[in-house]
Parts: sequence; structure tokens; C-alpha cells
Amino acid sequence: MTESSLAAVKVVLFEPQDPINIGAVVRAMKNMGVHDLRLVRPVKYDLTRIEQIAHDTRDVVERIRHFDSLDEALADCVRVAAFTGRRRASRWAMHTPRTMADDLMSVVEDGPVALLFGREDHGLPGDAVDRAHTIVTIPTTAHYSLNLAQAVLIGLYELHLAAGDATRRLARPRKATPPPTADEVERAFADVHSALNSIAYFKTRNPELIMRSIRSIVFRSNPDSRELTMLRTAAIEVLRTLERERKGLLRRLGLTEADVPPEVPSA
Repeated sequence: MTESSLAAVKVVLFEPQDPINIGAVVRAMKNMGVHDLRLVRPVKYDLTRIEQIAHDTRDVVERIRHFDSLDEALADCVRVAAFTGRRRASRWAMHTPRTMADDLMSVVEDGPVALLFGREDHGLPGDAVDRAHTIVTIPTTAHYSLNLAQAVLIGLYELHLAAGDATRRLARPRKATPPPTADEVERAFADVHSALNSIAYFKTRNPELIMRSIRSIVFRSNPDSRELTMLRTAAIEVLRTLERERKGLLRRLGLTEADVPPEVPSA
């Protein structure tokens, strides 16, 4: 199996302070297909506790690397994107997570790329941001402070989509049904028309306009053959129910079909 382009992505946390956040970041990485976590001077944490927070992530946990300096953690990276909500006085290449993803994916064949995140209390210091090629700001309201793991998940989600080669394919329904044929569609509409007519729904309404609206509703929902059959059988059951009620009434009145005059067509 060909390795995903996400293999080039490294998540770098600068001085993370909460083991719970480290665990949540590991979980986000596992969800989005990224496996390399680099920690710069992290808080002390227990690997067992990390795996309790992020179940079934041993492959990610075993690859965690520690660094004494940010320069060491980023040394082999050809592109670094720093996540921060702060403005900088100097001009800097700015990205949203979505445009950042396209930017990083354009260079993954050249070497590792890094998503850089700062401390939970104050984010990335200025000298850490200086190591980045681009700055990423997550669009929010005026309340822009995000939990560390939330920010990581947003960034990785966009990378996951941009990579296009990591998402699991969802299985089709067990009983996949083909789309209805034109003949099935027209028979269904004919039965719906008959059912509505049987309850005098068109008495004060324009049948053509009503049926056109019903067609619009059905076509927008894009039903498969089974779903359209359900609509048709519901209409047929209305007709059958009315017919049973009519025959029951005749029996109770002691009448036969011959005693009932034909229906007079409406003008």
C-alpha cells in the first residue's frame, strides 16, 4: 500500500503544560492519519495515561519524540506553519487552516512539514513564531482562544482533506438499491394522483400545480427505487382503504354495487 502524503506531517507542541491535552492531540492525530508528534520541553506525563485518554493510539504514542529546543524539533522540516491568534507587526505570510493545508501539501514531496503549536497559557512566543515560514490563524469570533487539541484537530482536518489519500471509504448500504426507472416514477405519481383525488384533495386546488410541486419535492429528495416504492404503496393503500370502507358501508346498508349510481363527472 502506498504511503499517505500525511506521513510527511509532523505536529510540534512547544512546551505543552497539560498531559490531557497531549493525549487529546494524540487522538486527533490518529483520527486524521498523522503519526509523528514532537514535544519541546513538555510537562511530565505518563504514557499509560495518554493511552487512556486516546484509545488505540499506541502506534502514535510510540513515535513521540522529545526535544530540548525548538530548533532541534524543526531542523529537518522544509515548511513550518505556526498557529497563533496574535497579530504581528512585521509582514508575514498568513493562512487560514484551509489555505495552509494546500501550501504544506505542495511541498511534502520535498521533505517533512510541521504544524507548530504553543503553550496552553500564552501560545507561541515571538522567537518561536520566527522559526515558521507561515502563520496560521483559525477564523473565530472575537473570543479567539482555542483549546490546544481543538486547534490541532482543525489544522489536521484540513490537511487530511487536502491530502485526499487517507480517508477511509464508507461501505455502501448492505442492501444498495438502484435508482428508479422513468416508468417506476410515473406509476408512483399516477398512484399519488389517484390517492389525492380519492379524498377530494383537488376539489379546491389545481391538480396540475399540486402534482408539479409533488414532483419537485420527490426529485429534490432523490429517492432510490425502494424509497419510491414506499411512496407508491402508501398511495395505493389509501385507495384500498377507501375501497374497503365503501364496500363495508354497502354491506351495512344492505346494498350492492348495482344499487349505486355511477359517479357524476364534475364540471
